[in-house]
Amino acid sequence: MSDEYEIEEDEEEGDSLEWLMTFSDLTMLMLVFFIMLYAMSTPDTSKIESTLQSVTAALGGKESKLATSTISREEAGIILDQVMMQKQILIAQQKVFSDVKYLQTKKGLEGLVGANFEDGVITIRAPGDVLFAKGEVTLTEKGKAVIMEMKDFFTQHPDQTINIRGFTDDQLPGPGSRFRDNWEVSSLRAVNVLRLLMQMGIESKRLTSTGLADLNPLYPNTTEEYRAQNRRVEFVLEKRVSGK
Repeated sequence: MSDEYEIEEDEEEGDSLEWLMTFSDLTMLMLVFFIMLYAMSTPDTSKIESTLQSVTAALGGKESKLATSTISREEAGIILDQVMMQKQILIAQQKVFSDVKYLQTKKGLEGLVGANFEDGVITIRAPGDVLFAKGEVTLTEKGKAVIMEMKDFFTQHPDQTINIRGFTDDQLPGPGSRFRDNWEVSSLRAVNVLRLLMQMGIESKRLTSTGLADLNPLYPNTTEEYRAQNRRVEFVLEKRVSGK
């Protein structure tokens, strides 16, 4: 009877310790999370290392025993490096976006170019009706002048990749049009803008083009004013990382 009791007691004791591994996993994950927050607010490698060493000392050097199935110290370091790099990219892109706002005030571009900034990605918009005649894919003289101004801006920021995106409204090419659909129209418009930028000296490896037809409208295609807003060319800028 006593032997049976001892066996049951051992099993209960073993079960009671199962929570320890889960708790240690959670503790280590929280540690990495707070170090990441610290890195984002103050990207100082020496301070981060000092913080990690202090936590290790507080744990009595037993973090390896508590985290056999969690993130290693090397992995945590990689995560911190990525966080700091992302913050540096965001800061750099914010400065570029400030120059975009200045671009919008230049003579000849007032009211023609819109822009927004989100998650380190800068999007510059130019109205399709300014760049192209309705239903056409060849740049107008006014359109070429707008692209020339933007080329100067792109030249000043060689660290930016440029994805040129063409958009249309939801109306199909009219009867007798030489284009099959809006996919063809938007694609050719984006390609022609890309070719002009290349002719103006922008490196080809910085440029890509995409035709998106009537996808992702800015406004519902319910009025002519809204359709005109949806007919546009976007220049999506992302910072090039060294080695890519």
